[in-house]
Amino acid sequence: MTQDPYGEQPSGQDPYGQQQGGYQSYGSPSGPQGPGAPNPYAGNPYGGNPYGAPAPDHPQATTILILGILSLMVCPVTGPFAWVMGGRAKREIDAAPHRYGGRGQVVAGYVTGIVGTLLMLGIVLVFVVAVLAAIASAS
Repeated sequence: MTQDPYGEQPSGQDPYGQQQGGYQSYGSPSGPQGPGAPNPYAGNPYGGNPYGAPAPDHPQATTILILGILSLMVCPVTGPFAWVMGGRAKREIDAAPHRYGGRGQVVAGYVTGIVGTLLMLGIVLVFVVAVLAAIASAS
C-alpha cells in the first residue's frame, strides 16, 4: 500500500488496505464457524435460516390445553390436572427454551386449569352450603 506525499490514502482503499465501494461480506455461507466448516443449510434451496429451526412444542402442550378447556366446558375435575401439568411444563420450557416450544398453549391450559379448578371449588362450596341449609331447615 503506497501513500501519496501528503498522507492521504489512495482512492478506493481505507487505512487498513481493504477495498471500499461495492459490497462487503459479513460472513460466509457456511456460517460463523468459518469457510472450512460444513454448511448445515446446504440442502435447502431457499437459503439458510439465520435463526435456526423453531423448537418443537412441548410433548404435553396440547394435552394441557385440552384438559384446561375441558375443565371450563364439561368436566371441572380436569382443572387441577391441567394446573399441575401446566406448571411443570412451563418450568421445563423456561429451563430449556431451545428444546421446547409451545409455551402459549401451555400457559393457556395452565390458566384455564386454574379457572376450572376455582369453578369446581365454587360448585362444591355452593353444594355444601345448600346441603347444610337443607339440614338446618329440616331440624
